[in-house]
Amino acid sequence: MSVINSQPKKIIILGGGSAGWMTASLLDKAWADKGTEILLIESDLINKIGVGEGSTPSLRLFFNHLGISEQEWMPECNATYKCGISFPGWTNRDDPAYADFPAYIHPFYSKADWKTGNAFMHNARLRRDGIDVPAHPDDYWLQSYLAKHFKGPIASQKLRDEMDYGYHFDSALVGDFLKKRLLNKGLSHLVDTVNDVILNDKGEISSVVTKDNGAHTADIFIDCTGFAARLIRGALKVDFIDYSDCLFNDRAIAIQSPIDCTQDIPSQTTSTALSSGWAWRIPLINRYGNGYVYSSKYLSDGEAEKELRDHIGPSCKNQDARVIKMRLGRLSQHWYKNVLAVGLSQGFIEPLEATALMLIQHTVESFIGDYQDMFAKKRDLCVQQDIYNSQLNKVFESIKDYIVAHYRLNSRTDSQYWRDNRENKNNSARLNALLSAWHTQGADFEAELHNHNAELTYFAPSWYCLFAGKGHFPASLNKPSANTKVAPTAEIIKYCQHVSQQFYNHNEQLEKVYGNRWPK
Repeated sequence: MSVINSQPKKIIILGGGSAGWMTASLLDKAWADKGTEILLIESDLINKIGVGEGSTPSLRLFFNHLGISEQEWMPECNATYKCGISFPGWTNRDDPAYADFPAYIHPFYSKADWKTGNAFMHNARLRRDGIDVPAHPDDYWLQSYLAKHFKGPIASQKLRDEMDYGYHFDSALVGDFLKKRLLNKGLSHLVDTVNDVILNDKGEISSVVTKDNGAHTADIFIDCTGFAARLIRGALKVDFIDYSDCLFNDRAIAIQSPIDCTQDIPSQTTSTALSSGWAWRIPLINRYGNGYVYSSKYLSDGEAEKELRDHIGPSCKNQDARVIKMRLGRLSQHWYKNVLAVGLSQGFIEPLEATALMLIQHTVESFIGDYQDMFAKKRDLCVQQDIYNSQLNKVFESIKDYIVAHYRLNSRTDSQYWRDNRENKNNSARLNALLSAWHTQGADFEAELHNHNAELTYFAPSWYCLFAGKGHFPASLNKPSANTKVAPTAEIIKYCQHVSQQFYNHNEQLEKVYGNRWPK
C-alpha cells in the first residue's frame, strides 16, 4: 500500500504549448505557494499542433480562476467571443423531410435560456411523437439570435441571468501568453531535448535525461508531449484505446485567410459538412482560421486541400496549407504510476465541438483535487488512480458518443463517406440506446439520458439540439389537437429578438476589450 502524505515536492512538465502551459498555470496556482517546485522542459525542435482555435465556456472559468481578465489575455491572443457552433450542410437538402433543417446552431446553455429552452424541448417531444409543431432549435435559444446578428454575448445593461459563452483565439498565442506570465512569476523553465527516460525498480520514472543539461528527477512527471506521448506510452507502455472504428477522420488540413475587422466579425464557429468530412471557419481579430477534418480513406491530402480552397474562395489563394495527422482515441489510464498525461498525449477526440482545451483543464483540475483528497484521507495511491482514471474515461466516452452522434445522424447521400458514417454500427451501447429512444414514439428520451449517464458532459438541451437540429422527426406529422399544449414559438421568437437587441454588437464589445490595441 502506497499512501501519500503531502503535496508533491517537485513536478516536471515535459512539453510546452497550450497543454503544458495550462497545466503549469493550474499547478502553480494550487501548489507553488505550498513549496512544490515546478519545472517545465520544452524542446525548440517540436512543432506546435494547434488543432482547433475555439473553446467551450470552461476556458472562461480557467482565466477567472487564475485572476486574468479578458482585457489582459484576449488582445494578446487575437481572441473573439463565441456564442455557439453552426452546423450547415449535415442534412440532405434534396429530401423534403429535412427541408426545414438545413443548419442549426448549438448554443452554450445557461440560465438565461431556461424558459425558452424548456419550451424547445417540450415542442421537440411533441414532434417526436408525430405532432406538427415548430421544433427548430434556432427559434428558441437567445445565443442563436446573437450569433446570426453579429452580436457578442455581453449585454449593454444588466440582465437577470448572465449568458455563458466561449472564445475563438490563436491557440499558440494562448500558450505563449501563459508562458510569459509564469516566467515573470519565476517558474522554472528549461529549453532542452529529452534523450532518455530512466525507470526505477518499481517501473516508475526516476528521471528524464536532457541533451544539454543532464538528468532531472521529480516526484511526478506530466506528459505534455503531444501525440508522441513520450512518457506515458513511450516509457510506461500504457494502452491506447483507438476510436477509429466509430470516428473515421484521421487528417486535418489548415489554411488561414484574411479578415476585415472593420466589418462585422462573426461570433460563431461554422462547421460545414463537405464531401468527406467538415470544414471549420473560426474568426479571429487578424484572420480567419479555416480547416478541413477528413478521412484519408475517402480523400487524398491533395483532394482535401483543393476542396477546402474551393470552399474558402479566392481569399486563401496565396496562403499555405498545413496537413496534420490525427490519432483519435484515449489512454486506458491517464494517471499511471508517477506520470499524468495531459492534452494530445492522453488522447484526442476530433475538434468538432472544441473540447480539447476543456479536457486539458478538466484533467489537471481533477488531478489536483484528487491528489489533495488522497493525502487528506490517507488513501492508497492505486485506489485513487483507479477512481480518477475511471471518472476521466467516462468523460472521454461521453464526449465521444456526442461526436459520433453527429455523424450517425447525418442524412446526406451524396458520398460514400456520409453513407458509411450513417450506417456504421460500431456505437456504444449508450449511444444505441439513445438513438433508439429518440426514434421511438412515446419513449422517455430524458430518462434514457439519465439512465445511461449521458448528461455527464452534454446536458439534455444539447442532445435535443443535436437530434432536432439534424431534423430527426417522423416524416408524417399530424396537426395538434385542441387539447395539445404547444409552446408559443411566435412569442418566443419575438422575445428573443427583443432581448438580443440589448446586447452589444460583437465588434463594439471587442473594441471595449481591446481598447487602444484594436486594429485600425
